[in-house]
Amino acid sequence: MLLLGFDIGSSSVKAALVDTDTGQTLGVTRYPETEMPISSPFPDYAEQDPGDWWRAVCEATRKLLAQTGAHAHDIGGIGIGYQMHGLVCVDRNGQVLRPAIIWCDSRAVTQGQKAFEDIGEAYCLNHYLNSPGNFTASKLGWVKQWQPRTFEKIYKIMLPGDYIAYRMTGEIATTITGLSEAILWDFQKEKVATEVMRHFGFPDDILPDIVPVFSRQGVLSGKACEEMGLPAGIPVCYRAGDQPNNALALNVLRPGEVAATGGTSGVVYAVSGEPVFDSRVRVNSFAHVNYTPENPLTGILLCINGTGSAYRWARQSFGHQAHSYDELEKMAATVPAGSDGLLSHPFGNGAERVLGNKNPGATFSGIQFNRHEARHFYRAILEGIACSFVHGIEAMREMEVSVKVLRVGADNLFQSDIFTQTLATMAHTRIELRSTTGATGAAFAAGVAAGAYSHIGEAMQESPILHEVEPDENKQNLYRDLYRRWKRNLR
Repeated sequence: MLLLGFDIGSSSVKAALVDTDTGQTLGVTRYPETEMPISSPFPDYAEQDPGDWWRAVCEATRKLLAQTGAHAHDIGGIGIGYQMHGLVCVDRNGQVLRPAIIWCDSRAVTQGQKAFEDIGEAYCLNHYLNSPGNFTASKLGWVKQWQPRTFEKIYKIMLPGDYIAYRMTGEIATTITGLSEAILWDFQKEKVATEVMRHFGFPDDILPDIVPVFSRQGVLSGKACEEMGLPAGIPVCYRAGDQPNNALALNVLRPGEVAATGGTSGVVYAVSGEPVFDSRVRVNSFAHVNYTPENPLTGILLCINGTGSAYRWARQSFGHQAHSYDELEKMAATVPAGSDGLLSHPFGNGAERVLGNKNPGATFSGIQFNRHEARHFYRAILEGIACSFVHGIEAMREMEVSVKVLRVGADNLFQSDIFTQTLATMAHTRIELRSTTGATGAAFAAGVAAGAYSHIGEAMQESPILHEVEPDENKQNLYRDLYRRWKRNLR
């Protein structure tokens, strides 16, 4: 049996095809090659057309089939990983009413803070493991307050992955994991967060029906088959937010295991055996992919919005678009550790949860016009991103979360030796670079409900370790001093 997996990002859609008979990945592709547009008509806004995601899914599927030469009739299931915390609003005809408000949009911070105060901070943390913050429920509250005519037309709301599954099957549904990331799931009552719904004045029927994460959630419709180039009847068997899904792809499914990613945003994701929360709300807790009320496995999520986006900004701003990231790495490697005193705080991509939902913007400090060149900025950004990871890891360790080993996919920022070594040394943790992707993980996960595997542990075999990075003991003091200076300058 073949399985098809997708990773619906804000930059592009990745698609992977795996073979359950051999356990091999036959191919991975992405579409578009350039990044999908993000609209920001006002400060703190970040919106995308959900139709762009769907077109990218269709193009990535056709491209993958052509690349692998695989027979589409052998595909037995589809899995979906998707960018978290987005809001898609549709009417009764399934038509999108407004652009999707995506994960890095910060407009709803005020709505979320008011909900946190009105519902009660202790109540929110004990029942939702989070404040409503800037998550999906608060974004819908913003629409209700500022776009009431649009709100009145809403039939259902969906997360980005729910929308893609709807385009595939015609079925509107979501999961407990999805509701928890939207701050619409009550962990103590084991049902929809009615107090959040009442606070914002949402009708009960605005939420989709709930389906299990690993289940047959519908089959491809005729229209979807035509657009994707696939035969009818293939079931959608799995959906989860990108960070829980990336953790699954790295086989981070049990308490004490920790994953990390470094794409547009940076994430550290640890699994706890029970619902836990950070009393200062610097990191977030959501239902993990294998969460059940009987086995309440919880994902503790640290997210830094401005990581890969900071590196991309510098590349464009210094006129090096034609340079590969490998070439930028070589430039940065000519600068000694510590970037000759140049400091970077990469918080320029929306409100940062780890900073209490503040949006300070990115800053550079210690600039010397006669010494610092583009190469210094590249290194300083990589070191600043590592510092921001460590700042969040400190919060996780205060929650008694052990972060001794990070499992990461060998892509994006973790292809940078400078970043990876700096993070390993500064956080005093071993980093295991593994060969997998979110799209590959989603494909294997689909095999459970498709009947290829009896349980998720069987599907998610250990991916091979390509490389291990240990802390550099010779640079511990240097990086300790760098982090102290970075933290002292943190706004």
